[in-house]
Amino acid sequence: MSTSLNPPKPILIVDDEASILLAIDTTLQMAGLNNTITCQDSRRVMDLLEDSPVEAMLLDLNMPNVDGHRLLDDVRRDYPDVPVIIVTGAVDVETAVRCIKAGAFDYIVKPVEADRLITAVNRAVSFQELQRENRSLRRHMLRDDLEHPEAFRQIITGNRKMLTIFQYVESIATTSQPVLIRGETGVGKELIARTIHRLSGLKGAFVAVNAAGLDDTVFSDTLFGHVKGAFTGADTPRGGLIEQADGGTLFLDEIGDLPQASQVKLLRLLQEGEYFPLGADVACRANARIIAATNQRLSVMLDEGRFRKDLNYRLQTHRIYIPPLRDRRDDIPQLLDHFLADAASRLNKPIPPVPRELLPMMAGYAYPGNIRELESMIFDAVSRHRSGTLSLHSIQAHIAREQSADGTVPALPNADAGPPITFSHRLPTIRQATDLLVEEAMQRAGGNQSRAAKILGISQQALSKRLKKKAG
Repeated sequence: MSTSLNPPKPILIVDDEASILLAIDTTLQMAGLNNTITCQDSRRVMDLLEDSPVEAMLLDLNMPNVDGHRLLDDVRRDYPDVPVIIVTGAVDVETAVRCIKAGAFDYIVKPVEADRLITAVNRAVSFQELQRENRSLRRHMLRDDLEHPEAFRQIITGNRKMLTIFQYVESIATTSQPVLIRGETGVGKELIARTIHRLSGLKGAFVAVNAAGLDDTVFSDTLFGHVKGAFTGADTPRGGLIEQADGGTLFLDEIGDLPQASQVKLLRLLQEGEYFPLGADVACRANARIIAATNQRLSVMLDEGRFRKDLNYRLQTHRIYIPPLRDRRDDIPQLLDHFLADAASRLNKPIPPVPRELLPMMAGYAYPGNIRELESMIFDAVSRHRSGTLSLHSIQAHIAREQSADGTVPALPNADAGPPITFSHRLPTIRQATDLLVEEAMQRAGGNQSRAAKILGISQQALSKRLKKKAG
């Protein structure tokens, strides 16, 4: 049962008939729109708006004291951002046209059809969210820093690409629309999801579930719960994680691993805002923001028919791609310092001094496991450390295991199989191709000629000659 307010700001319902107010309020409550204010006296409307900002307003036209036409003009003048939906018994086209020209957001004729009413209100709420998001995006485009840097304190980075992502996160955090976070394993997708939740202002919990390896029954029971007697052993009803995330955020990791049947259920949750616990005949309302993440290439899965296109569209209202560590190597020094200090603290050891060869070695590795792999490498090295300068042996051994015999990095997850080099329409000359290979090897080796020579499969002397020739 949802106990949090939806939408965050109330919907104001104005009508001089108590029965109409009750009917509209009940319809909205049953649809999960439970944050409402009713007003039977039109003279109080402007005072209510002054005291409490509202998400949208439902307004009757024919009322004593202050009629709806005058109120519409007053609201549009003083509170132009509030969508006003006219709800009236007047069915003539002239009245409808006059209201729309005066700035009404929508026009509904009594007796009110529930579906028509809910659709109009949801449109108004979505419009408000879009307006807020546009204002936030414009604000962030005009500045080069963060409004809430403290929210990102757990993410160690100084990379420009990551700062741009942070600015986008700030701009979308307060909307209720789904977010899809893409990126390879270990790049920090859950950290970004938790940051979005922190910035959202939602009062409910952040609840995470990993969808990898879950069949449809387990996924449905985990997410939606079950009623008593739903299956053998279901002696008592149990609420699912969507219930625990009420008024908060539900984070679905590894969304690409969901079976088709589970994808259909998730689609209903996103489209209708409702779900069925296992064994239930009556749908339950959901009130949680959905953030999904995947390390898979959904475009390939869509082409192969393994992921639903309609679910993909629903999930991608807001999209975030987190680049792998090899594309932001400038973060490695910061991350190295952080993980050294963290490992030393957890192991109750002093922070060991590091040899000068360590950073070039770390900068030249491609990290198929990304930041999570880097953290494990450093923790393992510090755990083995006894005294003196930190030994490079465990780090070198780890890199050697991950690299093939000729020094190339093994294929990363989801990478397309194919040749190690692709060519443009115009082929480079042999000399140009050689120069490019040398330049790339030196970059991967962090400027270390010995390591770059191993990557290229030549002697250090041969590489040194090529570098001198190129420089000359």
